Amino acid sequence: MKGVQKKIYILIAFICVFHIIPNNTVFASEEDHATKEEFNAGLMILDHVVDHYGWHILDYKGHPVVINLPVILYSDGQWDFFSSARFEHGHASYKGYAIAKSGPHKNKIVKVLPNTMEEDFNADLPIDLSVTKNVAALFFSLILLMWMFISIANRYKKHTFEAPKGMQSFWEPIILFIRDDIAIPSLGKKKAMKYLPYLLTLFFFIFINNILGLVPIFPGGANLTGNVAVTMVLALFTFVITTASANKNYWVHIINAPGVPWWLKFPIPLMPVVEIVGIFTKPFVLMVRLFANIAAGHFVLLGFISLIFIFGNLNVGLGYGISIVSVAFGVFISLLELLVAFIQAYVFTLLSALYFGMATEESH
Repeated sequence: MKGVQKKIYILIAFICVFHIIPNNTVFASEEDHATKEEFNAGLMILDHVVDHYGWHILDYKGHPVVINLPVILYSDGQWDFFSSARFEHGHASYKGYAIAKSGPHKNKIVKVLPNTMEEDFNADLPIDLSVTKNVAALFFSLILLMWMFISIANRYKKHTFEAPKGMQSFWEPIILFIRDDIAIPSLGKKKAMKYLPYLLTLFFFIFINNILGLVPIFPGGANLTGNVAVTMVLALFTFVITTASANKNYWVHIINAPGVPWWLKFPIPLMPVVEIVGIFTKPFVLMVRLFANIAAGHFVLLGFISLIFIFGNLNVGLGYGISIVSVAFGVFISLLELLVAFIQAYVFTLLSALYFGMATEESH
């Protein structure tokens, strides 16, 4: 167990030190001010947060090292498959497609006019099933979770009566915490085991991807749980399970809640409308809370680091001076994000369990 704790401390220190250094960013000397483009904090922050068709690893001798991902498009009755390298980091078009640099479809693949990079606004957008950076990160996290859980399950099968070791000893307290402090109190002992596989998957998927989003090197660095589309799907899963599991008592409390004065139900069904709206606002809140907290952490951290280069462009000495404050705040925010990574996974899982418990509660 001590070896595992030592590795965790090393990982935390690594994240805090290296996560705060943006790629391909250096101080400009006084002579370079006239020739170098002014540092744009907004573009740098967005570039780190939004999804991409390639996975940027680092810059080597002024050239980006990128893992080019497959582009899969369907348009005009035909499929097109090719590598994202064909776009040359957004500077070229291929087969009539290009990555939009501005406009309502910025950073998306659009159709372009022949022999140009100009967007063809009269053309329909292609159906885009490409493997982007977030999709690749999703597959990686799924493989990691499957390996982790299968390894732990096999360990339990083969060494049922032995003390846990290695990865099993590290994750077992968290698994028991989810079972004993989230599932059972929210659902009861009988129903808890039915929903426990989903709750465990939900917690570890969010937690692992929150942590991977803080790791600055490949295969980390993807902002998966800071993507509203991902959090929307997770919230939709909870919504579907809650609705499918709901019993008669749940719907009675929504349509005709006992104990509520009749004038709140008739002639204007005020309370039933409020309860029905609540059915949809609950998953919406789940979606927004996770997305906003994870994305905000990246924005705040990158904002502090941007101050170094904003002041550095004004004066090199001023840039180095402000870097002390920015790095200190960067380390603090990184540590705070580690805490938020666990809290957000816990809150999402707890609220999902509470919704399941409310949907399956029997009448007294």
